[in-house]
Amino acid sequence: MAAPVVPESDSIRRAVSLLNAVDAARFPRLLSRLLQKLHLKAESSFSEEEEEKLQIAFSLEKQDLHLVLETISFILEQAVYHNLKPASLQQQLQSIHLDQDKAEAFASAWAAAGQDTIEKFRQRVLTPQKLETIGWQLNLQMAESMQAKLKSPRAVLELGVSNEDSKNLTKVFVEFTHQELFEFYNKLETIQAQLDSLT
Repeated sequence: MAAPVVPESDSIRRAVSLLNAVDAARFPRLLSRLLQKLHLKAESSFSEEEEEKLQIAFSLEKQDLHLVLETISFILEQAVYHNLKPASLQQQLQSIHLDQDKAEAFASAWAAAGQDTIEKFRQRVLTPQKLETIGWQLNLQMAESMQAKLKSPRAVLELGVSNEDSKNLTKVFVEFTHQELFEFYNKLETIQAQLDSLT
């Protein structure tokens, strides 16, 4: 058998005992919902109102429900990360003493939506913010003293970034001296060279 992707910690053991007690008829729908929203980091899978209904439906305290939901999400994220086959996922879950019917429910949900979920993770932006626009301007500061005829040119970059979850554009201004801009340019050149070597 492959190396375990779900470690047997105290919280996992507690979650497994709670999962084993969950109504088997309702469990696949819960799994399906968590799989659909798994790739949305900033978004909760359930509203507070829905969580209250789940507490009643599954006869769980709020803290226990959160442990169950977090554990299911963790297991599914591990399946994404390790690109597990449904049968391997089922075997892994049975090895941590999850009941066979629950392990089978995980395997069939993963067989149905696993590849789509992996693809959504691949398309997801790694950082929550994405550069959308770039603007710039040049500022020239003159020395105030008549004796010092120094000019201090500064470049100001205007970066328009958007959040992955909302389309609002936030503007970030960065000021550079000539030397700082040159160093920044060299770093960008290095990054570009490394990107080119990967493609």
